[in-house]
Amino acid sequence: MKHLSLILLLFVFVACKRKAKKENAVEETRTSGSVKILVDESFSGVLGDQVDVFKADYPNATFNIVKGNENKIIPTFLNDSTRVIILSRMLRPEEDKMYRNRSIVPKTSRFAIDGIALITNAANIDTNITVKEVIEILKGTATDGKQLVFDNAYSSTLRYFKDLAGIKELPKKGVYTLQNNNDVITYVADKKDFIGVVGVNWLISNSKEMSESIAKIKVMGLKNLPGKKGDSTFYKPDQKNLISGIYPFLRNIYIINAEGREGLGTGFANWLVSQRGQLIVLKSGLGPHKMMPREFNFKNTN
Repeated sequence: MKHLSLILLLFVFVACKRKAKKENAVEETRTSGSVKILVDESFSGVLGDQVDVFKADYPNATFNIVKGNENKIIPTFLNDSTRVIILSRMLRPEEDKMYRNRSIVPKTSRFAIDGIALITNAANIDTNITVKEVIEILKGTATDGKQLVFDNAYSSTLRYFKDLAGIKELPKKGVYTLQNNNDVITYVADKKDFIGVVGVNWLISNSKEMSESIAKIKVMGLKNLPGKKGDSTFYKPDQKNLISGIYPFLRNIYIINAEGREGLGTGFANWLVSQRGQLIVLKSGLGPHKMMPREFNFKNTN
């Protein structure tokens, strides 16, 4: 009887513990629960702003944000360990097929437009460059001595420019890679012979610790190839030029959701393209996916 009593007490204890755990669990919905999101670190600033406001509106939402370079985080997404990702490109057909083979249809939504800025040392007199000159540097055919420095050999920014120039390998001279965007800013701030390549979002959302280096650089004006939009003069990647599409080096920011269910990832993806989410993009200095109409209240003064 003594042993039976102990067994009964243990059973009651375990049952109560399970019940308490179930009661304390947060329900998985579009506005509650938890989600893990992989993000191209170039866009970590604008994503962080979105997450902060979303969590203020929906305190039962928990986000696990994992930052990384494009070539490093895509394999993690494709092997099905994390099903939500922020990228500057859509999935390629073969990548999309990997999920569809699992009976999951990835949903892709553009929520912002970023520009890629070219920066130079503040002491440099030459503050303009053409897309043609950039392509020549990337191909190794430039003769003016200009050199490009990128954030990382595996970054989405470098991939964008390799696609632009139609190259698979970088030239032995004239193009260099470091570790991250902050390294590029510091490098250009200290050296006059290099042109740095960084995302506009990174420049806007940078921390105070980089303010000294940022003060030593300036953003260059860019003219597009003849016959293309933006070929009439030199444009800088300000918000107006991002929204109009006249700045040559533009890229979309996408959220790709392959949860395959109605969870927090779906809710957050929808929220990013909602009026509230788009206003945050606009406030961040980037181009929103769509301009929201402004509403005016007119008072009758008669």
